[in-house]
Amino acid sequence: MHNKNGPTLGYSFQSGIKIIEEKGLYFKDLNKSGHLEPYKDWRLPAEERAKDLASKLSIEEIAGLMLYSRHQSIPAKPRGPFASTYDGKPFDERMANSWDLSDQQKEFLIKDHLRHVLVTSVESPEVAVKWNNNVQAIVESVGFGIPANNSSDPRHASDASKEFNEGAGGQISMWPESLGLAATFSPEIVRQFGEIAAKEYRALGLTTALSPQVDIATDPRWYRFEGTFGEDPKLSTDLGRAYIDGFQTSTGSAEIEAGWGFDSVNTMVKHWPGGGSGEAGRDAHWGFGKYAVYPGDNFDEHLQPFTEGAFQLEGKTKKAAAVMPYYTISYEQDKVNKENVGNSYSQYLIKDLLQGTYQYDGVVCTDWLITADEPESVDQFAGKPWGVEELTVAERHYKLLMAGVDQFGGNNEMGPILEAYQMGVAEHGETFMRQRMEQSAVKLLKNIFRTGLFENPYLDVRESAEKVGHPHFMREGYQAQLKSLVMLKNRKAMLPIMKKQTVYIPKRYYPEQVDWFGNKISDKMEYPIHVDMVKQYYDVTDDPKQADFALVCMKGPDSGDGYCKEDREAGGSGYVPISLQYRPYDATEARSPSIAGDTREVIDRSYQGKKVVASNESDLDLILETKEKMQDKPVIVSLHLSNPAIVSEFEPYADSILVHFGVQDQAILDIISGNVEPSGLLPMQMPDDMETVEKQCEDVPHDMECYVDEEGNKYDFAFGLNWDGIIRDERTEKYRKG
Repeated sequence: MHNKNGPTLGYSFQSGIKIIEEKGLYFKDLNKSGHLEPYKDWRLPAEERAKDLASKLSIEEIAGLMLYSRHQSIPAKPRGPFASTYDGKPFDERMANSWDLSDQQKEFLIKDHLRHVLVTSVESPEVAVKWNNNVQAIVESVGFGIPANNSSDPRHASDASKEFNEGAGGQISMWPESLGLAATFSPEIVRQFGEIAAKEYRALGLTTALSPQVDIATDPRWYRFEGTFGEDPKLSTDLGRAYIDGFQTSTGSAEIEAGWGFDSVNTMVKHWPGGGSGEAGRDAHWGFGKYAVYPGDNFDEHLQPFTEGAFQLEGKTKKAAAVMPYYTISYEQDKVNKENVGNSYSQYLIKDLLQGTYQYDGVVCTDWLITADEPESVDQFAGKPWGVEELTVAERHYKLLMAGVDQFGGNNEMGPILEAYQMGVAEHGETFMRQRMEQSAVKLLKNIFRTGLFENPYLDVRESAEKVGHPHFMREGYQAQLKSLVMLKNRKAMLPIMKKQTVYIPKRYYPEQVDWFGNKISDKMEYPIHVDMVKQYYDVTDDPKQADFALVCMKGPDSGDGYCKEDREAGGSGYVPISLQYRPYDATEARSPSIAGDTREVIDRSYQGKKVVASNESDLDLILETKEKMQDKPVIVSLHLSNPAIVSEFEPYADSILVHFGVQDQAILDIISGNVEPSGLLPMQMPDDMETVEKQCEDVPHDMECYVDEEGNKYDFAFGLNWDGIIRDERTEKYRKG
């Protein structure tokens, strides 16, 4: 239904709603009352509409708004940790359509009133659109017709095997990982990414991005380093601001109000107050990494990307729509209550600091599964109720409500919220608790109103298929990939190497891996780059004697996550080093005792004197063996990094070193062959050795001794080479230290 000088209304005949006409304008009668109540009136501000609707909702309906679903794939998974059924049988056994809703999805949408859905993998844009339309038709038919606010974690990573062809589209545009975007040192590129990604999100039925991750990665060992914009507060602030402005801003006819509109995607900036300072680099997805520490007394600097970036946008939307605190216990940082609890549970961090001192009035959503019970051992992936393990599930919800949290990540059932509500009624009275629940409901509803979902949550299959992976979007993503590559070394101007020469590419050993959920991935030996792609540039040989040069593709060292079950079973603490070198590492310089520990498990988590070896130590052997085989002929290294690395072990054996953070193979070859000049800069320091890693403070950026190569170049933050030598431009002038 089209409104002149107003929004187009989209609705489902199956939902049973009618259209209200007033003075030639049309409005959706979402609750079938026959009256034009304020929440249905698209002429009113989102705030007024949200307050009107929140006042009408039952406590059960508000509790449903406060839920954020567990991971949902399209089609639903028939087996595994997120197994789903269709008419009571495994999803694939009933020959359901890929876009059909599972029994579990129908239950949490209708019975639990859930309206915020986290979408993971999608079979295709067409399937995503049909699934979205099915979801929206169901929720439109019940209660007040509140649309679903579907969301996604970052989904624009590059597929190394895919070929970029000018003018060709794809399933979705491909960009560097966040660390690669940081390597461009360009807020303009990051904003452009946000603008394009938002258009593709909306075409897939996604209206919230669980990003950006603006934690400053001040410990080089952190598991989630590659999801950040690096270690520098100023760069992270500028790039985070640009990212959010790109995602959230609608312009022209797409704008509804104050920069928000039909092209807008809410961002959920994470992780307040910063998760990059886990002790010894361990990560809080597991119990062994629950503590963030501040030996450099540098807590405040971690807030900068939020307070000066995400909450001070250049665009009209002004601030990120939502904030996600991290799992970690920010150890000894509660200046009022002296509590050491997970960040979402901390009244000091949420109500006093975030909402009080910094006046943040958007949605606060917990990270996933923090209200669930912890596993039997700290290395298992399960609930993460750090610091409140002794509370019941309902008591955890109540503590979160009182701390100022609005939404519970990874929770599909409203029951514990209703129990928490009754706890509040008993302590504070029904009037107080009703007001508290409505306060969160208004925030949550505003994000749905501002993106136009109440007017039209439906999508056209053909239009979405044309928009997602549009050739222009693919082209811009590929250009960003090219600009994200960093050249660290180029002895005797070895690069570029002209096309049609002959290259030797040694096969790489991929050790056995275990994914987040404990599933094993078998080892293998294969080419580390797609040879068919290489053949478009060079002749390929398996005989080093016939080659003009060698290309060694390797990944940064991977020594694990800092916990070893075998050490624990042998009588140790279980805590071991995380190493950034390939060869075995003996942690003689490690901190002892640890700063933080758990009286319920291990008080002293020090790993001093323990050894660890990278699972991919064979990568180092690969380059050493290749250099020996090639003798005096050039050896080019392509190094895929997700963390800083100790490059001293192989740098002398490489003639040129290219670093990337997840790109298509073609981008690497375009640099090597000279089609494009390298322009990326390091978004982090590359440490000289593990001793400087052990001595740095987990919470302080730029505090390591950096590696200096055989040509005298220091691999420091903002270092990079082009064909003429060290890059010095407006980016390095603005961001380089010293």
